[in-house]
Amino acid sequence: MKRILASLFLLLGLSLAQVGLANSQIHAVRGFMPDLKFTLISAHKPEFTEKDVRGKVVLMFFGYANCPDICPTSMAQLADVMEKLGNDAEKVRILFVSVDPHRDTAPMLQEYVENFDDRYALGLTGTPQQIADLARRYRVAYQIEKPRGDNPNAYEVSHSRGVYFFDTKGKARYLASDSEEVEALVEKVRSLL
Repeated sequence: MKRILASLFLLLGLSLAQVGLANSQIHAVRGFMPDLKFTLISAHKPEFTEKDVRGKVVLMFFGYANCPDICPTSMAQLADVMEKLGNDAEKVRILFVSVDPHRDTAPMLQEYVENFDDRYALGLTGTPQQIADLARRYRVAYQIEKPRGDNPNAYEVSHSRGVYFFDTKGKARYLASDSEEVEALVEKVRSLL
């Protein structure tokens, strides 16, 4: 398993280097990343697909509800982007995809994302295979650690970072670092509207 994870991180590193991630914070990925395509579960729909966000700019990132630092910071950052977009925010959707399908139920994820943006953020989960397939599609590496002690639910999940931007036709356009300035993210979203 460690060898597979190391290979995934290497593959992710090589892929990101190909699109120039090493020197800047927002990278054009058109032609490097596949179009938006998935079948997952939302709190409102048992089969939620890319068709449900067609016509919207999509900001997608992978994380989990029990994440102690990266995920809440990224959600707060994206909520700030939505706030700064004003009325244009209705043309944008945040998709928070869980890499912890064992603990993250669709209702729990929706409640989690609504703590940051209760209008346009969606929490999505699926079967372990659905999550693995989508993560592979977008070169996202993650690993569920072994439980600590006797509690099978006391574990951390390591995962790669970044926000994927898709235009209104579902074409992959940008990959942004989760440390990017909010104003720069807003500018890129506006360029896709």
